[in-house]
Amino acid sequence: MKAAQLFDVTGLVSLVTGGASGIGLGYAEVMADNGATVIVLDRDPAGLKALPQGMEALEVDVTDRAQIDRAFDDVAKTHGRIDVAFVNAGIGGGPGWLVTDGTRNKERAIEDLPAEQWERVMATNVTGAFHTIQAAARHMRPKNFGRIVVTSSCSAYKTEQHVGTPYVVSKAAVAHMVRQAAHELAKFNITVNAIAPGPAITNISGGRLKDAATRAPFEKLIPMHRLATPEDLQGLALFLASPASAYMTGVNILVDGGFTLGTAD
Repeated sequence: MKAAQLFDVTGLVSLVTGGASGIGLGYAEVMADNGATVIVLDRDPAGLKALPQGMEALEVDVTDRAQIDRAFDDVAKTHGRIDVAFVNAGIGGGPGWLVTDGTRNKERAIEDLPAEQWERVMATNVTGAFHTIQAAARHMRPKNFGRIVVTSSCSAYKTEQHVGTPYVVSKAAVAHMVRQAAHELAKFNITVNAIAPGPAITNISGGRLKDAATRAPFEKLIPMHRLATPEDLQGLALFLASPASAYMTGVNILVDGGFTLGTAD
């Protein structure tokens, strides 16, 4: 089979949560550029307004289950089906318990971590992802076809000193949620896989890693000595949405520049 057929996503009705910027926007762009019908769900009205021409936009907060269900129902009613769901919306957990200069950040110590910070991250990154997978599965099962692609993180596989505990724990939960959902949905020809990026230049945590001085300590820890960009993840996103990945499910794929391999030289 030729590459054009293997990676053909032409006409696939594809939703992307958190798709108005960063990694989600990268997913939306690569799908649209390759002929998919793309609907972006995000809570940022300004970001939705700035989307490239040809993408549909729906203002949705993934922490509100009713909004998710309504958005999926509306898309299915308009387009007749939902083929691909990128479960990408997520927020950061704030700084970790060590500052990048090695000093301890007492305000971020686990014993002093504010409960509201924990609950806010879990509501978006875990419960929001769960409700999105639920909504996708409801529409995909009757068609006996679907591709669910979740944004996990390398933090699902390692402890982090400089990244907030709520984020690390939430992404570990998401990684296992992917395996659980994949097991259950496999018989319906619905694959569930995850992309696990390393540190990336996005708007998460207020976009702090867009600042060169802030990201420099992180870059020193990565064997490839740079952070990921949304473009670094587009090839894998296209692969997981396409026929090329038809026999893959329950997999969390690291795209981290070697971050989880160990200390950089």
